[in-house]
Amino acid sequence: MSRTAPTDEIRKPPPVQDEEARLRELGYQPVLARRMGGFGNFAISFSVISVLSGCMTLYGFGMGTGGPAVMLWGWAGVGLFVLCVGLALAEVTSAYPTSGALYYMADRLGGRRWGWYTGWLNLLGLLGAIAGIDYGAALFTGAFLNLQWGFQPTAGSTFLIFLAILLLHAVLNLFGVRLVSVLNSISVWWHLAGVAVIVGALAFIPDRHQSVDFVFTEFVNDTGWANPFYVAAIGLLLAQYTFSGYDASAHLSEETSNASVAAAKGIVRAIWVSWIAGFALLAGLSFAIQDYAATQNSATGVPPAQILLDALGSGGATALLLVVIVAQLFCGNAEVAAASRMVFAFSRDNALPGSAIWRKVSGRTQTPVPAVWLAVAVAALLAVPSLYSATAYGAVTAINVIGITPAYAIPIYLRLRAGDRFTPGPWSLGRWSKPIGWTAVGWVAIVTVLFCLPQKSPVTVDTMNYAVIALAVVLVLASVWWYVARRSYGTPTAYGTAREEAEISEGIV
Repeated sequence: MSRTAPTDEIRKPPPVQDEEARLRELGYQPVLARRMGGFGNFAISFSVISVLSGCMTLYGFGMGTGGPAVMLWGWAGVGLFVLCVGLALAEVTSAYPTSGALYYMADRLGGRRWGWYTGWLNLLGLLGAIAGIDYGAALFTGAFLNLQWGFQPTAGSTFLIFLAILLLHAVLNLFGVRLVSVLNSISVWWHLAGVAVIVGALAFIPDRHQSVDFVFTEFVNDTGWANPFYVAAIGLLLAQYTFSGYDASAHLSEETSNASVAAAKGIVRAIWVSWIAGFALLAGLSFAIQDYAATQNSATGVPPAQILLDALGSGGATALLLVVIVAQLFCGNAEVAAASRMVFAFSRDNALPGSAIWRKVSGRTQTPVPAVWLAVAVAALLAVPSLYSATAYGAVTAINVIGITPAYAIPIYLRLRAGDRFTPGPWSLGRWSKPIGWTAVGWVAIVTVLFCLPQKSPVTVDTMNYAVIALAVVLVLASVWWYVARRSYGTPTAYGTAREEAEISEGIV
């Protein structure tokens, strides 16, 4: 029998990498259950992005910060730049598939301080995302109860619903990553079917629709600022907030088979599928607006609920609101999973106060149980100001964006700076790495500045953008804690020392 020709060897797919061996090379002993497949990894980022959460929750914000024109064109433009960020981040993820994700990449490529500050920014963004997503679900639940039973939502009742949702997500995450993966897989189809049903209903049932000219050119400014370019820039928050959280695929890489490829693909697929679905959803909502001012001032407190109510009647609106709420619950559950893995990983490297507690893993479910509880507890604290200020939810949203967006760019920038010293993983951009990478870094620099700017004029205690204050507080606290923990913090160079083995054993309960 003749030997296989060299050309046949070239055509063979690359061998699947031994991810457990790769994790040990990166310095960690595997302790989490690797029970998630490629689709499940894509599903968690898609679920966290959740167009039925971000687009629906912030639609009212978009109506006053540029209106339909900025929402539609902004979504198209922001989605393209975010895809560049995702592609560049996916390349680095392929090289460093760990639960620490962004901060571990930054640490390896730039040093301990780069990793330290990236980790704190990433953690701020993830915890802010849980608060923003679940509080948004609470708002929509209040609107659903209003339509169904005449319930009048208040700040207090909304906060109680929010706490109940947080508790649900904590409990679901304690059952292990397999349940999380199953729920996220269901979430993908729920989201896609939900968008199709909502857009289809809004397209065919209402007797009246807005014109194409209205949807793509109508500019609305309720911010108090006179400059339309400034208002349009602020209006990009809707899209940029929704397009966040796709680092979840990286955070779950230690629980994903063939993670060096699957996690990278998961990031990219989640972005472009969300890009298409979100544009269809925003267009469908905008075409179906019956009364713009009445929609903005809806008694439900949620403008999309009013659009559904005016277009479809009480029964149809109630049914579709339920579809949206379930999608938001899927989204929040996925975000708790991602954030808890970040807490676990950061604690594993002794970066958090009480790290010895937060890095413990259940021996039964192989889930970081204390990290799950810490993630939901901090998210609850972040939303407490909503009891006193109507602008608090917007502040939490901005905190999420301002924390997580710069954290995406840091490992990308450090990878570009490293040049040939960076060794790509199995998934690589090749010659496109530099142009896509620099585009991503430039975009993140622009939106980071934009989202620190005030969104309303005049600037008062109620209208101030607190994101910049939150960013400053986190950086100051991270700097102070650095001088306390810098001797103990650090990512390992290789797993296998007696000290590391002892610490891992102590962390399994």
